[in-house]
Amino acid sequence: MKNKVGHPRVQATLRLIDAWLESEQSYAQLPGISAGLVVDQELIWSGGYGHANPAQEIPTTEDTLYSICSISKLFTSIAIMQMRDGGLLQLADPVQKFLPWFEIAHTKEQNTPISIQSLLTHSSGLPRESDFPYWSPPDYRFPDHDEVKERLNSQSMLYPADTYWQYSNLGLTLAGEIVAAVSGRTYADYVTEKILEPLGLDNTRPYFPNDLHGTQLAIGHSARDRNGDREVIPCFDTKAIASAAGFTSNVRDLASFAAWQFRLLGGGCSEVLSASTLREMHRVHWIDPDWRTSWGLGFTAERSGNSTLVGHGGACPGYLTDLVLDPKNKLAAIVMINACGRSPDAYSRRVLTMLKDALDQAKDPVKDAPDFSDYVGYYDMKPWSGELFIFPWLDQLAATGFPTANPMQEFFKLSPDGADSFRRIRKNEEGLGETYHFNRNADGQVESLTRHSSVLRKITSD
Repeated sequence: MKNKVGHPRVQATLRLIDAWLESEQSYAQLPGISAGLVVDQELIWSGGYGHANPAQEIPTTEDTLYSICSISKLFTSIAIMQMRDGGLLQLADPVQKFLPWFEIAHTKEQNTPISIQSLLTHSSGLPRESDFPYWSPPDYRFPDHDEVKERLNSQSMLYPADTYWQYSNLGLTLAGEIVAAVSGRTYADYVTEKILEPLGLDNTRPYFPNDLHGTQLAIGHSARDRNGDREVIPCFDTKAIASAAGFTSNVRDLASFAAWQFRLLGGGCSEVLSASTLREMHRVHWIDPDWRTSWGLGFTAERSGNSTLVGHGGACPGYLTDLVLDPKNKLAAIVMINACGRSPDAYSRRVLTMLKDALDQAKDPVKDAPDFSDYVGYYDMKPWSGELFIFPWLDQLAATGFPTANPMQEFFKLSPDGADSFRRIRKNEEGLGETYHFNRNADGQVESLTRHSSVLRKITSD
């Protein structure tokens, strides 16, 4: 698919993705968004919208750092699998084999040993969190190692191990403790030397770099309140929860992380992990009794059409992020937001689908397209909605309305039909519909368009 990236069909789709995400940042009043798309070994497109630091008007880019929160779990899971492959542990080993201090209350029915694998698949039956209110404002106070260890004694199992799926930050915290115990080093030192440095992820850290906050690291914000306002979230230190939620990274590094996986799977070599181990991590290892929830080893694993999507999302105070990969087609999407209240996976899944569809349809050679630049831009749709985006689409024009959850659902094409006039192409190419006529001012510049006898003023060019 890589050689299709320059095809006009793909480039038109990337232009639409760019405009859509920019509109979403504005209409949802998000401080900032960074996003990227990967095809095999290349970050083929990236965009930044809004600000990493609104007060100082520092823009977001593909290099802006964000807290990636639970995407951290992927690095912890890779560390565990490295140790498994090195013969230092087995996935079936009980947690207590490496953490003799691990004690948690359970009933006789809950007496099944908790295995390392159950930590990675969230089927351990453990509570979701260590018993501290670290997700609560204003402090977001995370516990250290000793506090997690001490508080375990007063916590209780939710379910018998290997019975139900229950997402657990406590479980991946314990996985990080196992990495430290087996390696004889700190968790941060191990993942930095054995994973981050070999992969060249120079801007990925297993901690929150306070000294970069507000410059390279985006400032996090809360969800909006009833007045539409957001609160600035202060720096936080995840301490012992770092292996579950403590990493920071950017679009460029997560794109490299995705490219490494495609390289490994495609070449069958060993690089940090063996290809077979990565495939093992991507496969489903847990399905809940309702058959609706499935999980790999550390990775989410879900079916989408003819592909299995893997990856992970992240949600920390002030930051929402998502990394999703389609290993079969070697495609990946990254979306990072420095605010709560807007789900990034709605964007990442949508743009991944749009990219795949464009690559699948980039087959036939395209003749030179007319110059439609005069018509391209945003047209005012008030009072009914926001705006209509007009943009080139091969040898035609296309349009979609903003804001929208799905720009392809609103999408339609316009076929040239005389000077400054176009006809809407009906769904499934079933003929031509109404006329869209572009109106010029005395200087010859397009200032509006007329459809159904209504005039839409041109707001700005793309």
